[in-house]
Amino acid sequence: MISRALARGLKYMLMPNIDSSSTPLMLRVNKDWPLQCLPMMALHPCSVNENMESELAHVRAELEKGIYCAVGETGIDLYWDKTHLEAQKQSFRQHILWALEFDLPLVIHARESFSEIFEIMDEFEDSPLRGVFHCFSGNIEQGLKCLSYPGFYLGIGGVITYKKSGLSEVLAHLTTNRIILETDAPYLSPVPYRGKRNEPSFLIYILDQIASTLGVSAEEVAELTTFNAINLFKLKV
Repeated sequence: MISRALARGLKYMLMPNIDSSSTPLMLRVNKDWPLQCLPMMALHPCSVNENMESELAHVRAELEKGIYCAVGETGIDLYWDKTHLEAQKQSFRQHILWALEFDLPLVIHARESFSEIFEIMDEFEDSPLRGVFHCFSGNIEQGLKCLSYPGFYLGIGGVITYKKSGLSEVLAHLTTNRIILETDAPYLSPVPYRGKRNEPSFLIYILDQIASTLGVSAEEVAELTTFNAINLFKLKV
């Protein structure tokens, strides 16, 4: 899978952490592909439960190693379960503080939770916080609010290839240069692979759709989004 991505011209694959159970495998992939597969560190909001304190301690200990390119992914997810909303808010705030402390970008997971996310983000509006709203699929108003935070980008994934998603229309209205490409592999496969296992090599279909949406060449989108990713994550080219 990684070889297919490299063969299609991808140079970096950034891996979000989920919880302490996902860390060892993620680091093994990074060890095997140290220049291509870069790890992030966080507790995913869907993994926030009764073990949150010990999980957050794991995240803190890992961040102190200084080997991660971002704090992610973190945020709030109210799609599956609203039971742990307050705990998710607490976790999200802590991850923001760590992103500032370790001078790392923040990768935000926002699913049916933009208002809750914005409420917390506004608490840090005067900080140098930077990052990306991962797999953005919101409306125009939400997109404008995301971009009101100066250091933040919109992560555009396979959803933009879904005709009924409306994301192309939203992106065209925003006409923003602050976008980066992502796949959310193994989820959200772009057309023509929708419903199948996603992988980084499918990024080209997202690239082509964005180019069509914005009325520019694929090369222009590739150049822009690569520059943005290198700048945001401080990738060593």
